[in-house]
Amino acid sequence: MKTWNCTRAGIAIVLMSCGAASAQTVKVGIINTYSGPLAPQGEQMERGIQLYMKQHESDLPAGVTIELIRRDDTGPNPEVAKRLAQELITRDHVQLLAGVIWTPNALAIAPLATEAKVPLIIMNASTSTITTKSPYIARVSLTMWQSSYPLGPWAVKNGIKKVYTVVSDYGPGIDAEQAFTKGFADSGGQIVGSVRMPVANPDFVPFLQRAKDVAPDAVFAFVPAGKESTALMRAFGDLGLTQAGIKLIGPGAITTDEELQNMGDVALGVVTMNHYSSAAPRPFNQTFVAAYHAKYGQNEDPGYTVVDAYDGMAAIFHVVDAQHGKIDPDQTMALLKGWKDDASPRGSFMIDPDTRDIVQNEYVRRVEMVNGRLANVELETIPMVKDPWKEINHQK
Repeated sequence: MKTWNCTRAGIAIVLMSCGAASAQTVKVGIINTYSGPLAPQGEQMERGIQLYMKQHESDLPAGVTIELIRRDDTGPNPEVAKRLAQELITRDHVQLLAGVIWTPNALAIAPLATEAKVPLIIMNASTSTITTKSPYIARVSLTMWQSSYPLGPWAVKNGIKKVYTVVSDYGPGIDAEQAFTKGFADSGGQIVGSVRMPVANPDFVPFLQRAKDVAPDAVFAFVPAGKESTALMRAFGDLGLTQAGIKLIGPGAITTDEELQNMGDVALGVVTMNHYSSAAPRPFNQTFVAAYHAKYGQNEDPGYTVVDAYDGMAAIFHVVDAQHGKIDPDQTMALLKGWKDDASPRGSFMIDPDTRDIVQNEYVRRVEMVNGRLANVELETIPMVKDPWKEINHQK
């Protein structure tokens, strides 16, 4: 992972400069995964944060700076995340918390956000229940229900009648399985088997072999985006499921953009649903991808975690600007409820004023070869999807 000039995790970083804080400094605690085997997604989040700051730090009101204080949770470790959040609140006196890759960590932090009245802006963790755990949580990333539930009717409509589900055994995986199962079954599809796998470093071959033995029309899969999605894709190819006539579908994590070139031809034709693709022709996205390439290299494509962190920083800038750097927690949450961003690489989105959760387009995407590179080509748009889990269960 790229090192920082000012400091590493655990030490305050003043992003306006590495010098003294200005007259009005807003402290933001970033809880992210900077180390360990699951750190690649943390690096994606960090890149989104850095890119937004580079582009927009001069947009802050005169005399206002943002100081990011980074902490490393090392992975899905709720006790570590809880301790880090406690330190950020009580010792570092942050006015905002943000980041969080992992659902268990977000759930551990939620009571602290409530007790201390410190708003938490979720930039990744995607289990639907998270925003119900504290009135001081808003999410700018995704829920698994947003992509997995509408994929069920799409699959039936496109001739997929029998599906075997294969998911990682933690909150987002369970959400993905339940959401797809409901959407698929309600549309007339049949789930012919299901399995849940360990989150960290599993051997995917035996799980996919079970699916192959059942001979479904398709496997619906979810694993954390990153190296695990590449490992899943390679196992799918090694076992010859495509040759056996079995399709692979799922939420966008299984063909995440930053890993797509590592997956090889086995990824061709895989259909996913997600709120972002680096190949999207939207003008805001083309400008964003060009800036990303300029900063990180032409062969580096931004995954959706980059965009979620980028938009999370836009949310932070929104509340800091509106309050001229003087952060009030209740005013901050009022500013986030109903906030709309029409300049995101993902397309327009908003924060639902009732649930404090993201409302955004979902795109049906198919992996194709475009100009010699694999790309998630957007085929269809489902506009402004609210979290179906909250809609079904009337949760706020």
